[in-house]
Amino acid sequence: MNGFKTKEFDIFEYKEDNDMQEFKIGSNEEGQRLDKFLHKYLKEAGTSFLYKMLRKKNITLNKKKADGKEMLHSGDVVQFFFSDETFLKFRGNIAVNSVENKTNNAGKKATDVAFLQYQKAYEKFKNIDIVFENQHILLLNKPAGILSQKSQPSDLSVNEWLIGYLLSTGQITKEQMETYKPSICNRLDRNTSGLMICGKSFLGSRQMNALIKERKIRKFYRTFVKGEVKDSSYIKGYLMKDEKNNKVTLKETVNESEYEQYVPIETAYSPIAWKNGYTYLEVELITGKTHQIRAHLSSKGHPLLGDEKYGDRKWNSRFEEYKIPKWQLLHSYRLEFPEMDGEFADISKCSFVAKEPEIYDKLR
Repeated sequence: MNGFKTKEFDIFEYKEDNDMQEFKIGSNEEGQRLDKFLHKYLKEAGTSFLYKMLRKKNITLNKKKADGKEMLHSGDVVQFFFSDETFLKFRGNIAVNSVENKTNNAGKKATDVAFLQYQKAYEKFKNIDIVFENQHILLLNKPAGILSQKSQPSDLSVNEWLIGYLLSTGQITKEQMETYKPSICNRLDRNTSGLMICGKSFLGSRQMNALIKERKIRKFYRTFVKGEVKDSSYIKGYLMKDEKNNKVTLKETVNESEYEQYVPIETAYSPIAWKNGYTYLEVELITGKTHQIRAHLSSKGHPLLGDEKYGDRKWNSRFEEYKIPKWQLLHSYRLEFPEMDGEFADISKCSFVAKEPEIYDKLR
């Protein structure tokens, strides 16, 4: 070494003749902390570098010094006083050597593949009905047979459809997806149909995920079960998931040593109609755990029609004339939202319903 000490990043000291770039915050970024946004937007920059740039006013918020803890609002302007080359480097758009160039090319290829999947999913799943949509969220009626989110890299799911739809309708751009990627907020099994909640904006996703976590959105399902159920019931139990076999085990009670393996579940149900040894049932999912409705009702002697995993195959075979599918008839029928204000006042205390599959008309 030559013995000289250098101060890293001194070239970024604020100067009036520095190049300046700016980003205007929209609905896809609002609600985030500034530092979280910067990590996504300048994805090749380190944490210490970003905070240093904030201290030196090389990054400003609404032309003022910021510390990164500020919450962003739509219309805010973030300014970057870097050279064009530096800005593009930390954005990940240029490479400074051959190794970085190879990395960037690989990243671009992966991005191109992802956007192609979004387009394919949107074209493939044209039969997905949109039940409700505003600036922040989208409610859709998922047909049975479609994944909520991919389990393999080549899968096409509701997640890909959502982004494909938003891109195709001009509601989001590729550039905006660098700071927020729209996503589903709740999952349904592949062969369960019905209402799903999607976050179009960061604010929408944050609000919906919080409501789901706090159990403030009531979720009702419609199904057909074995036996003539004539009374409403509220049942509790404990569930353990076998990840390897994708199946759950239930117990009515557990001892202290089993608390870490089992999670408590609660399910409520009410009969709508019954005939010929089966019941058209409405189920409220109090806790939302894997296969909860299917396994919980089966444990009470009321397996779902069509269910091969937790059901009664011999009983299922009695309905061959109806040409029911080889999976559970379970439909996410209704969502009831709590009282809300502000950005979500338009869905405050609202109830949304998803049309049932045609097979339900034959069985009712």
